[in-house]
Amino acid sequence: MVLGTYKQITLGRSTDKQIQKISQDGGIATGLLCFALDEKIIDGAVVAGPSDEMWKPKATVALTSDEILAAAGTKYTLSPNNWALKEAVRQYGLEKAGIVTIPCQTMGLRKMQSYPFGVRFMADKIALDVGIFCTENFSFESLRTFITAKAGVDFDLVEKMDIGNGKFWVHTQDDVINFPIKETHGYEQSGCKVCLDLVSELSDISTGSIGAPDDWSAVMTRTETGDTIFKQAVDAGAIELKPMDEGKFGLEMLTKLAKSKKEKAMKEIDRRKELGLPVPYKASSEKEDPLANV
Repeated sequence: MVLGTYKQITLGRSTDKQIQKISQDGGIATGLLCFALDEKIIDGAVVAGPSDEMWKPKATVALTSDEILAAAGTKYTLSPNNWALKEAVRQYGLEKAGIVTIPCQTMGLRKMQSYPFGVRFMADKIALDVGIFCTENFSFESLRTFITAKAGVDFDLVEKMDIGNGKFWVHTQDDVINFPIKETHGYEQSGCKVCLDLVSELSDISTGSIGAPDDWSAVMTRTETGDTIFKQAVDAGAIELKPMDEGKFGLEMLTKLAKSKKEKAMKEIDRRKELGLPVPYKASSEKEDPLANV
C-alpha cells in the first residue's frame, strides 16, 4: 500500500490556541503529546527541542507540557531523538515514553522492538510514537547555506520555515520569501535518496501538512495504540476534526507524493546496486516492498 496500513485518515488540529499559534500546521504532534502527558498515558516525551543555536534542534526529554511546547514547530534538520530514548529511560526513568520521529527513525524504533538485543529495557518503554511526514531532510549547514542563498536573508533572522505548494517558505519578522522546493535538491542528506517512506508508515499516528489546508494537518492512525489515544484526544476536545478531501489537493495529492517518493528511491537503490554500492534494503523494484520486511 502506498500510504501503509492505517485505521483512519482525517484532517485535524489542536484546539489549544497557544498550540495553534506556535506549532506547525495543525499542531497535532504537540497537541497529542501534551494530552497524553496530562492524561498520564505517557510520563515524558523525546522531542526535537531548542538548542543554543537557532534552528539546530537538540533531542530533549520533555517532562512537562511547557517543555513540549518549547519544541513545537518543524526544524528541517535531523534531531537524534532515537539516541535520546536511552537517556529518557535510563536517566529520567520513563516507563511510558512518547517520542516524535521521522520515517527513518520510526523504522529504527520498530527494529529495536522486534530485535531488542542491546536495547533491553528500552524498546518496551515506547508508549506512543508520533511520526512526521518527511520528503527529505538536510544537514544543518546545508540548511543554512541554501536558505541564505535562495531566500537572500540572514539565517539568524528566520522565524519559521515551511514546505507547501511545491515551495520552501521562509518567514522573517518583516517578510515571507519562497522558492521552488526543487531548488533544495542536492542539499538533502544522502540517505534521503533511498528512503521509501513519506508518511511514517510504521508509527502509531502519523501527521503532516501534505493534503491538508492551511492550519490543519493530515492525520493517519495506524496501530490500536495510536487509534485509541487519538480518539481519546478527540473525545476530550483536545483535537478537532474535519473530513479529508479526496480530491486533487487532498488524499490524491498525498498518495501521489508518497508513490513518487517510493519510485524515485527504488530507482536510486537499483542504481546503487548496479554499481556495487551498499543499500539499506534487500528488495529491488521488481520484488516485494522493502518496507514489508522492516
